Amino acid sequence: MTDKPVILLRTPLFYGARDKLDALFTVYEYGMKITPEIAPQIKALVGDGQARITAEDMDQFPNLEIIAQYAVGFDGIDLEGAKKRNIRVSNTPGVLTEDVADMAVALFLTLKRNIIQNDKLIRAGGWVNKEEIPLSHSASNLDVGVFGLGRIGEAIAERLAPMSKSISYCTRHKKDVAWAYYDNIADLAKAVDVLVLAAPGTAETKGLVNKDVLEALGSKGVLINIARGSLVDEDALIEALEKGIIAGAGLDVFAHEPKVPAGLTQSSKVVLQPHLGSATVETRTTMAHLVIDNLLAFFAGKPLITPVI
Repeated sequence: MTDKPVILLRTPLFYGARDKLDALFTVYEYGMKITPEIAPQIKALVGDGQARITAEDMDQFPNLEIIAQYAVGFDGIDLEGAKKRNIRVSNTPGVLTEDVADMAVALFLTLKRNIIQNDKLIRAGGWVNKEEIPLSHSASNLDVGVFGLGRIGEAIAERLAPMSKSISYCTRHKKDVAWAYYDNIADLAKAVDVLVLAAPGTAETKGLVNKDVLEALGSKGVLINIARGSLVDEDALIEALEKGIIAGAGLDVFAHEPKVPAGLTQSSKVVLQPHLGSATVETRTTMAHLVIDNLLAFFAGKPLITPVI
């Protein structure tokens, strides 16, 4: 038994501050077998954005006191279960805003300008062999809609505004911004050429982008999702792509990660990324330090820096 707080690292990746983590805490690794002797020692769990921590998981650790998310999202955590057990939860908001917003723009530009297809064509010698190269579509002067105007949604809108015809948004409540407001996603989709999802994954938003929303977006419209895969009815999206109901999609997140349906992986109308919105050395390092700072504050009896509950 050690006098340093014992934590279980529930993510295989912890960039930029692992030495500091090991110096300050006793760390049990991701994937290792937690024996009945070890389980009562664990005071903290560190999970990433894809971690699922249920009430049953919490009960495996009778002395668990805090879950420190190495992510901004916490939809995989049973918050009610944590509250009942007096377990605190923290996350890493704000520090990943810019990189996630950049990913949304990158997906949009890559999709509209056929970047991936043309890269493959050159590597395969198609340019030298004078293969026909299809024209892409302009990414400028379009109507853009953002669903969810928190930090990330607003950063996306600010990036796209200079190149767009208009920016619109949909949130629960109207915000003090210059952009057009819609109170439901179907009306937003109908008004825009590009629908960007930047809202949290909750019970309220689950499957919100359904057949009706995709039909409203229309045959020239594209969907960009850097939020949560749960927002999208993937069966409806696959059908919409196959039938030309929408023109394409750029996706960094999926409903059942890391599993991605064949209807998406085999479609030439889709640009795919493996949930890498915040995956830069700079951002992940800053996130790691914020996780550690939250843990240090908690075990010192001080307020959490970025509390969820």
